[in-house]
Amino acid sequence: MGRPSNTEERRQQIVAGLLRVMAERGYERASVAEIAKAAGLSQGLVHYHFEDKQEILLTLVEQLSARVRERVASRLARVRGADARARVDAFLDSFLATGADADPASVASWVTISAEAIRQPEVRAIYEKVVRTDLEQLEELVGAVTGKRRARTVAAGLFAAIQGYFVLAASVPGLVPPGSAANTLKRMAAGLLDAAQPLEES
Repeated sequence: MGRPSNTEERRQQIVAGLLRVMAERGYERASVAEIAKAAGLSQGLVHYHFEDKQEILLTLVEQLSARVRERVASRLARVRGADARARVDAFLDSFLATGADADPASVASWVTISAEAIRQPEVRAIYEKVVRTDLEQLEELVGAVTGKRRARTVAAGLFAAIQGYFVLAASVPGLVPPGSAANTLKRMAAGLLDAAQPLEES
């Protein structure tokens, strides 16, 4: 693979700059000046490579979702040939397990992105697409255990718990015992998957 162009490198620097600033201060306080400073570039270069701050944010969402997809694919590849429950666990691990590939700044940024999705239609559109894609994948994995009828309810509950962990980790650091989220949610998943009666969908 060839070396990235200067333009690609600069864009990556700028997006990484937004990630750093947004993880610490949120989107509203991530001024172009702060983004440029975090990227080690001039404000002029930021304006040259991106029309506005929202375009940087949309690019960040695309990049973060690609990283998540890669992490999910990697975890699922490790359990290829395993039973359906192991594949559900691998999916949950890909979002919540700690380790060398854990990225707290990205988690904090996802929380900010979800808030911006409420305020900005353009962000909502791309965020909804990402979330629906992730939920559909989890629903398929859950369905292999529970059957299709219960899959959406169980998958939605588990995915909501993932998002809840993200919010707590970003907004109240230290509240959730370190390294506990993935194992706790996998135990919750086991209970849901083992339940004899269908969940009430109300």
